[in-house]
Amino acid sequence: MNPLKIAAAVVNQTPLDWKRNVQHHLDAIAEAKKQNISLLCFPELSISGYGCEDMFYAPGVTQTAGEMLQLIADASEGIMVSVGLPVRYNHRLYNTACFIADKKIQGFVCKKNLPGNSIYYEPRWFHAWEAGVVTSIEINGQEYPAGDLIFEVQGIRVGYEICEDAWIAHRPGRELYLRGVDIILNPSASHFEFGKSFLRERFVMDASRAFGATYLYVNLLGNESGRAIFDGDAFITSSAVGLASGSRFSYKDFLLVSAVIDVDNTRLSQVQNRVPLIKNDFGIIKVPFVWYKAAYEPYSYDLESWEKSQYTKEEEFARCIALALFDYLRKSRSNGWVISLSGGADSSAIASLCRLAIKLCIEEIGLEGLQKKLYYQKDIQNCKTEADVAATLITCVYQATENSSDDTRNSAETLAKDLDVEYFEISIDTLVKEYRTLIEGGLGRKLSWETDDVPLQNIQARVRAPSIWLLANVKNALLLSTSNRSEAAVGYATMDGDTAGSISPIAGINKHFIRQWLRWLETDGLEGRIRFAGLKAVNSLQPTAELRPQDKKQTDEEDLMPYALLDAIEDAAIRDKKMPKDILPLMKYKFEGIYAEEVIIKSIERFFRLWSRNQWKRERYAPGFHVDDHSLDPKTWCRFPILSGGFEKELEDMRKSIGA
Repeated sequence: MNPLKIAAAVVNQTPLDWKRNVQHHLDAIAEAKKQNISLLCFPELSISGYGCEDMFYAPGVTQTAGEMLQLIADASEGIMVSVGLPVRYNHRLYNTACFIADKKIQGFVCKKNLPGNSIYYEPRWFHAWEAGVVTSIEINGQEYPAGDLIFEVQGIRVGYEICEDAWIAHRPGRELYLRGVDIILNPSASHFEFGKSFLRERFVMDASRAFGATYLYVNLLGNESGRAIFDGDAFITSSAVGLASGSRFSYKDFLLVSAVIDVDNTRLSQVQNRVPLIKNDFGIIKVPFVWYKAAYEPYSYDLESWEKSQYTKEEEFARCIALALFDYLRKSRSNGWVISLSGGADSSAIASLCRLAIKLCIEEIGLEGLQKKLYYQKDIQNCKTEADVAATLITCVYQATENSSDDTRNSAETLAKDLDVEYFEISIDTLVKEYRTLIEGGLGRKLSWETDDVPLQNIQARVRAPSIWLLANVKNALLLSTSNRSEAAVGYATMDGDTAGSISPIAGINKHFIRQWLRWLETDGLEGRIRFAGLKAVNSLQPTAELRPQDKKQTDEEDLMPYALLDAIEDAAIRDKKMPKDILPLMKYKFEGIYAEEVIIKSIERFFRLWSRNQWKRERYAPGFHVDDHSLDPKTWCRFPILSGGFEKELEDMRKSIGA
């Protein structure tokens, strides 16, 4: 058997953006032909996009996907290609991978296992295909095989595990192994989470070893539809030997990750195994195609330099959110980002992430590549340097009141200069006083900090929103909300104030990590070389809303509770679904010698009361990026009633458990 060359095609797609989605397929196929690749596999639902949501129900979507499929098939002369698209059969919708060879559609493999957890809602739209069932479906007026199929090309068998199929205990790969499959393709749309790439690598390696096969895994890339981010992972392994792996968080439209495989080697593993072959030829599609004779190539399977760092989480966060912000910018045809830069941790982190998006993009595809991506922006086309781009795309405004300190003003100004962004300051005191005078006149009394503390804080935050929205509208730019997950959990945000924005970049990450990440970005930085010295001032400050008079020395943690404790309670209560009496001993163990028992008890009580009271706020927050192993987003992960009993009984049970 001759060595064969196969490849994963990582693509950055957009739901229902048919023209660009197809063009990415055509460009990747053209490049694959140049490299004499015989088999090219695209990710799951690559034609339509993965995040079409309820538009999957529209008959026009599956019809158009079929039309686009034919355009791709017409471009596949001399190559085998696997693409993903939704297909209708018997008034049901299926998530399929289509196998094409030399301009001819050979058949459709239907996904057997549909994820309905985490941010996934596939069972809402698709039906799971039953193992062992084969039928035929009509696409573009022609009948094709569909279902549980295996494609045989010159005696070499190719089978599928589609994304979730590989994550379950009884994965289809075992049946493929028993039927003598040589190559397993896994087209995926697997959203990013910290450390998830290593989990994928483990199941890919394990599958290639256990099933004695070559295993190809390919994921989507970028901010596809708004919330979920895909890292563009790609692996090719044979019998637990890594042959090729790709780079993640790329700014390119597509990437090819290829390897030359030797089927005789994987077959040797199967020959030496004592598990009998299933004598069943159902669903075997004979494909008339001649593999290219490939020359052996050295393996290219290794972690990127930053993935070997002890700061992998910090690196992933920086690269993930930076790419997500850039994709959101260009896919929404916006002219830049606008940030109300308070000088605090959250807004400083977001400004830094925007700047990283520019730097990382230019490092990978160059200034001309960035300008091409942002073709609709006239001002960008005139930029000569990275600093020019930063000043054009990023605008930061410090909105001062009489309660603002010189420390935060200096922090904001210092960072803005270091990032090369457009920056200016405005005072909103006059506006705050106007609103205060209006209400005092209506009430017939003066407002005071003793009787109206929260309203007087909130009006300052709310007055900041109209002016920053006006600036974003003038610039046709994205206003970025600065809320983090810790604050969202307890509603520590002014609705229509600091929650204002079209996207909330750090809504999926807790405050404790944000502060840690900012210190890292100042002192260590990406790959030990990309760091922002302008963060020194913010890293020396104690987080504060600065909405009370300065003599009251307001801090976030005094208003709420220690952030480390808040985040730990949130993990236990929301992610792990534990009740207060079960959380108490866990927190006492975790924070022994740090916080007194009564501090922990009061923090738990405060968390549950604030959590249940503020669901209405979470329902109205700007969409956030998903990066962690859970989320507070009520649309994609964490549903909770807006009105509830507020955990009164559960908190009483906690007090009783300690005899209080």
